[in-house]
Amino acid sequence: MGCVSHEAINQLKAMMDQVDEPLKRTFQNVHQGYIVETLDRFLKARDGIVAKAHKMLLDSLNWRLENGIDDILSKPIVPANFYKGVRDSQLIGVSGYTKEGLPVFALGVGLSTFDKASVQYYVQSHIQINEYRDRVILPAVTKKTGRYVGKCVKILDMSGLKLSALNQIKLLTAISTIDDLNYPEKTLTYYIVNVPYVFSACWKVVKPLLHERTKLKVQVLQGNGRDELLKIMDYSALPHFCRKEGSRSSKRGGNTSEDCYSLDHPFHQQLYNYMKKQSGNSEPTRPLKHGSVHVEMPLAGPKKAELCKALESEWKRLENQDWLHDIKIHD
Repeated sequence: MGCVSHEAINQLKAMMDQVDEPLKRTFQNVHQGYIVETLDRFLKARDGIVAKAHKMLLDSLNWRLENGIDDILSKPIVPANFYKGVRDSQLIGVSGYTKEGLPVFALGVGLSTFDKASVQYYVQSHIQINEYRDRVILPAVTKKTGRYVGKCVKILDMSGLKLSALNQIKLLTAISTIDDLNYPEKTLTYYIVNVPYVFSACWKVVKPLLHERTKLKVQVLQGNGRDELLKIMDYSALPHFCRKEGSRSSKRGGNTSEDCYSLDHPFHQQLYNYMKKQSGNSEPTRPLKHGSVHVEMPLAGPKKAELCKALESEWKRLENQDWLHDIKIHD
């Protein structure tokens, strides 16, 4: 549904006014002074049904309390060279802003390996970026533009996507579930670029299973999407993998300050320095034994489990096709 009624928002607000102090404090970190806009997000995520939105919001606030999410920006992944490994294998960054002021998040879906640290570090890093977006970036943009900005756009680079990505489905599902349950309606549009055959085949299977609201947010662009993306952002805001034509467009260049995935990029430098400042502690020389933060990862719901099952089935089918193709070539 596109619009939530004022009556529904008022009902949910009245219910939230009754919560106890610990939940109120963490709710402040969620809404950042924009209560109506936050209630609207949770209502949209539950099709405008007040009781369901109320439960979702309470569950999210309790998750924040139980996992120390309010303090997660004071717990950087250390030391820096270990964090660099996380950044080099979990490719995400902010390349700039759209013409309307929305942050542009770039995600290297196809080239992320998630092989430099344990699952908990990747989950921690993802949540920290979410919290930095919501508590630092979006409030700063709101102040600068003079109007509320509560969403971002995401550009997903599929170049390099292989069937072996199937091994990361459980981790990606956990991260996606955390977003669905605790950061709903934070992305305006998902732009998918540099699409290989393996993604195209899977997308045909997955798309019919998606909620209509989600399908409306996804745009699969031709090639690296540069021409379409330049309609909503300047060239300087394009991620590096959208700037050039040809097969080399997705490769990470030597200038790491322009590579939005790199720890040397201004976004990651600002984020990491912010967390170190918040921590107030000297940096240890080696990673903490069990990770700085252990976040309870919620189980995927029936709908997401169905999506994962369909995706796994399609990728296995494609894998078998490739295997048969290899046999024919060698014969």
